[in-house]
Amino acid sequence: MNAIYARQSVDKKDSLSVAGQIDLCQKYAGEGVCVFCDKGYSGKNTKRPAFMELMESVKKGEIQKIYVYRLDRFSRSIADFSRLWEVLQQYGVEFQSVTEQFDTSSPMGRAMLHIVLVFAQLERETIAERVKDNYVHRFRLGAWPGGPAPYGFDLTKIMAEGRQVSSLAANEKAKVVQVVFEEYAKPNTSLRSIARTLTEKGIHGPKREAWDNVTLSRILHSPLYVKADEDVYWYYAANGLQIQQDMECFDGIHACNIIGRRARDKNQYHSMEGQMLTVASHEGFIDSGLWIRVQHKLNKNPQISRKNAGKYSWLTGLMKCEQCGYAIKINYMKTEDKHYLVCSGRSNFAICDTAVQVNLRELEHYVAGRIAEMLEETPSKVNLPDTKERASQILEIEQKIDRLVEVLAESSAVSGSYITEKIEALHKERETLMKRGENKPHQTEQLNFHALAFEEKKIVAAQFIDKILLSGEHVNIMWKI
Repeated sequence: MNAIYARQSVDKKDSLSVAGQIDLCQKYAGEGVCVFCDKGYSGKNTKRPAFMELMESVKKGEIQKIYVYRLDRFSRSIADFSRLWEVLQQYGVEFQSVTEQFDTSSPMGRAMLHIVLVFAQLERETIAERVKDNYVHRFRLGAWPGGPAPYGFDLTKIMAEGRQVSSLAANEKAKVVQVVFEEYAKPNTSLRSIARTLTEKGIHGPKREAWDNVTLSRILHSPLYVKADEDVYWYYAANGLQIQQDMECFDGIHACNIIGRRARDKNQYHSMEGQMLTVASHEGFIDSGLWIRVQHKLNKNPQISRKNAGKYSWLTGLMKCEQCGYAIKINYMKTEDKHYLVCSGRSNFAICDTAVQVNLRELEHYVAGRIAEMLEETPSKVNLPDTKERASQILEIEQKIDRLVEVLAESSAVSGSYITEKIEALHKERETLMKRGENKPHQTEQLNFHALAFEEKKIVAAQFIDKILLSGEHVNIMWKI
């Protein structure tokens, strides 16, 4: 059976519709073909419903030849297409692009396919580079470079270099920002106390109702709110930022903006090297003196490294608060050499009053004993993902999920819906890794859970446990079997 694949990400005047692509392909494929189409999906990856269904049919030996309108309808990535082409060759499936006039049933067609794919990738990378250059250019103009408006601002338009660009204008939420700065500058206030007060007053945060330390810290660190003057200039100059203007441009009226990535495994805000600062086109509303005092107070707060997240226990990711449902995180007190279990809903969002009083090592000991008992009841040969590489990948994914759940956003430009999407994608990736090898089972001897490595214990525990609910001294283990 022959197949037609069509794809269109968005409707555009200069883009052929899915129906138009199918009609053109049918002139070459004839009647009686199976049609697969994805509408509203990008070609930058292969995670498309109809496309995955097509590849499943290929692997079942049901497809002899695939017809597409253009190569980029099938894939835009050289790496993806190289892997796909190996699959097509493995199952003896031919491939034809009807408008680019090449057919992989001939040597010339195969050569043309690779050449066209190289140029398609080059075009994509060139466009990405132009977008990046345009982003930096808008930033250097002082315009808002892109993304949703930060908390306390609305997007507006201004003229710069003869064209309209985006800028920011303070809105009614700027009063909340002003209060946050003023309260935090007081000697005995903390991020947590301010977050609790704002939440109790029913003042909604940037992305959800509850406020947390991370959101407040991001606002307080931001130069988008300050009336940038000479003091602000010297503050950033002393911290090693690449300042785009001379000190005379810091007029005490306009705010500043920063771009550049932070090292997430180091002191996130304390190290500013490699970041760029420019005077923004919009006006600030926080006096520089107040802003500087807040920065000095923030800099005294220790920045906790996340590089060891998920490494304190093989139960990380399974423990949840029974009251609010948020993740239970592990705080390690080096001076006491002790691990404490803390509800994220309580520590981060001040929306829960649960105090977990469960001993982590006793919990691990109990769970390990139960799993060992269940393993003894299994046959002498069991199926288990057997590579340390896969175990390491799963551990890394769980750390990413833990980090996203903790901070919810890496920067103010990332929306809550995007973070949720990322968490769901990571969960799917984790499940895929867990299931890999099930169709081709790897036979191992009877498992001794106590003798397993840390990463292997995490894999086995996740196969047996759905979640562990904690509240006070109470433990409720939700087993999958």
